[in-house]
Amino acid sequence: MPEEDLVDIKFRLYDGSDIGPFRYSSASTIDMLKQRIVSDWPKGKTVVPKAVNEVKLISSGKILENNKTVAKTKTEKKIDEPRKIVCSCSIL
Repeated sequence: MPEEDLVDIKFRLYDGSDIGPFRYSSASTIDMLKQRIVSDWPKGKTVVPKAVNEVKLISSGKILENNKTVAKTKTEKKIDEPRKIVCSCSIL
């Protein structure tokens, strides 16, 4: 898989802590990200999702749809120098 097809994504939890970053293909769906979040949820949290449908991913103020790919949802930052693209999502 070419390097430019990979995206590092960090997730912000309800309590302000983070998990990740995890590296995903830009062809990965939001549903796939949610599955990984549920399976890798940190131990000892008071709120623990039991299923993917209990997780909402929000990026740039929008709830991301399960069938969309990472490539369709990521927002590019306008910068002068080349950098790798990193997406951050909040989990409610």
